[in-house]
Amino acid sequence: MEYKKVVIIGSGPSGYTSAIYISRFGLNPILYTGINIGGQLNNTKYVENYPGFNNGILGPVLMEKMKKQSEKFGTKIYNISIEKVLFSKEIGKKHIIFLENGKFIETHGVIISTGSSYKKLGIKDENRFIGLGVSYCSICDGFFFKKKNVAIIGGGDTALEDALYLSDICEKVFLIVRKNYFKGTEYLQKKIKNVKNIKVYFNYELIEIIGNTKVEKIKIINNKNKKELIIVLDGIFISIGNKPNTEIFKNQIKMDKNGYIITKEKTTITNKPGVFASGDVQDPIYKQAVTAAGSGCMAAIDLKKYFIDNNIL
Repeated sequence: MEYKKVVIIGSGPSGYTSAIYISRFGLNPILYTGINIGGQLNNTKYVENYPGFNNGILGPVLMEKMKKQSEKFGTKIYNISIEKVLFSKEIGKKHIIFLENGKFIETHGVIISTGSSYKKLGIKDENRFIGLGVSYCSICDGFFFKKKNVAIIGGGDTALEDALYLSDICEKVFLIVRKNYFKGTEYLQKKIKNVKNIKVYFNYELIEIIGNTKVEKIKIINNKNKKELIIVLDGIFISIGNKPNTEIFKNQIKMDKNGYIITKEKTTITNKPGVFASGDVQDPIYKQAVTAAGSGCMAAIDLKKYFIDNNIL
């Protein structure tokens, strides 16, 4: 059984940032990328809201820069997924990480940075148009649709918040709601009703995305009378929620009802000693690259303190 002092699981902004800090602490971490190498940013065409890049940067390029920086300081990175984990309940004891190749690693410190995944509709051409008119983050991509027409799919708080946010940027916002009512809070519903450039379609579902090289139109259907409508627009924001990538940690670590890892207030400390969680995997609110990177830094500092307090260094 191989031993490593620190294992980082996940390779988005959070994972790479924690790796940079842990490496500079002299702890020589090992990082397993998992299937989604680089996290959600690796599937983001253009990033304009990450500090330090005045003219923006391609998502995959930003992730490659973070990767190389973490390697520069000594992080060993492997494109391997984790099959399961066995976390110890005792302070100072080792944890076991089981790899997909049949090997397993013992470690005193684990940082979980597996992120979250956008929930998708699963309709034809949804994936093909990602970055070409289809988006899952209004804050990330809303600016690209300034004074244009967009649709938002969803009826919960996320969709209503996205609609309000985009109504200040876009010419028209079409809100497509599958039910005949909003699931979002009453406060947001009242605000939606007072915004003139938001048009709501209750009982409608998106069934087709139309376009050649980018989104040009959508086809929606009324799930009551089966009436179909074509709407000309420039972008679609799918706002039906996120799912944290925590399946392999089930029954090993404390999570909330939605699967987000619970950490001690204002820290990245989990309920298992020596195990820390950072980024979207423990953040159901902000879900931004910059906040994920910040919590990756926090996790590294929390881990180092744990090592010092328990004479593991």
